[in-house]
Amino acid sequence: MDDNTEIRPFRVDIPQPELDDLRDRLTRARWPRQTGGTGWERGVPVDYLKELAAYWADGFDWRAQEKALNEHPQFVTTIDGQDIHFLHVRSPEPGALPLILSHGWPGSFVDFLDVIGPLTDPRAHGGDPADAFHVVIPSLPGFGFSNPVREPGWGNLFRVAAAFGELMRRLGYERFAAQGGDIGGGVTALLPMAAPGRVLATHVNGPSPYPLGPAVELDGLPDADRARAERFNAARDDGLGYLHLQSTRPQTLAYALNDSPVGQLAWIAEKFREWTDPAADLPEDAVDRDRLLTNVSLYWFTGSGASSAGILYEGMRAYREMAAAAPSGDQGGWPSAPAPPQGVAVFAADTTIRALADPVGAVGHWSEFDRGGHFPAMETPDLLVGDLRAFFRVAR
Repeated sequence: MDDNTEIRPFRVDIPQPELDDLRDRLTRARWPRQTGGTGWERGVPVDYLKELAAYWADGFDWRAQEKALNEHPQFVTTIDGQDIHFLHVRSPEPGALPLILSHGWPGSFVDFLDVIGPLTDPRAHGGDPADAFHVVIPSLPGFGFSNPVREPGWGNLFRVAAAFGELMRRLGYERFAAQGGDIGGGVTALLPMAAPGRVLATHVNGPSPYPLGPAVELDGLPDADRARAERFNAARDDGLGYLHLQSTRPQTLAYALNDSPVGQLAWIAEKFREWTDPAADLPEDAVDRDRLLTNVSLYWFTGSGASSAGILYEGMRAYREMAAAAPSGDQGGWPSAPAPPQGVAVFAADTTIRALADPVGAVGHWSEFDRGGHFPAMETPDLLVGDLRAFFRVAR
């Protein structure tokens, strides 16, 4: 790790010419014709995206969102040659537990805004002050303001976990808890190995079978797991185009995402529609429209569409190598080596099957919910906060 451990204050301040350029690009978009009906089976419908893009151009207030982001203390520090942006919100409670929250794709630190208050100050949000956390929310390298990426290799999640462990040390947290989902779930699972003896407990949401692996066998599964397996198999057959492209030709995709805000909007909005609560028909039925566009704007202003695709390319190459080396039939469960207490939350849209995710019975805390999806901190912050409070009591 670097000798320079300086932690520098950071404020979000997008120059006005960049806002003007975004609006100009949105208003001059060259729209394709709608083919094959008006549903989502071929991708994002033109009429829907036109309306959302028009709102992004003339209804969405980036400056108001920027002001809200800057209400939370933000910083940047350089670790292993890479600038790491993060939020650090300390609790007013003296016995608060340090907690690092790690986002995934296509998310960002914006995912967690609604859980910061309840986690850091439960007394003010109807909770028990004994459940308070000091919260650290880093941006993954290649995402948001952890850009630009200085060198290849940050798709290696162990490297990211080591950097996050160093970040917690620099903040004075020798012992801490960790939570994450998607890529952030992988980082969270690796933190006990990357920061040995320092991680008190880990919690992840929505772990699923290896996405490019074989279909899940349905025979013998109980009804709830069978439904999840059917969703996984359907997504494996018809929902992995984005991953195949990012994990094989990220640079080709990068030109579209970096040059067209409409392209970036469609790329993210589709995932929010497919991965959120099954009861939601449109992305904004599951998450606040302004919050969704804040996340998309962050990708646009920082060029994260291109850089995150590169990170996913590196990560999936490493994932394939790991899966190829795993014993036959192993679909990516927790290791059997001693580990700190582990918790899992499964939401309605998740394809998590306990027999596959926890084959050795390592997870002591397992929760399943009938609403929510891939972005629980945005969709169902109440459920996520409640589960974190309940689980992390084991680490206090």
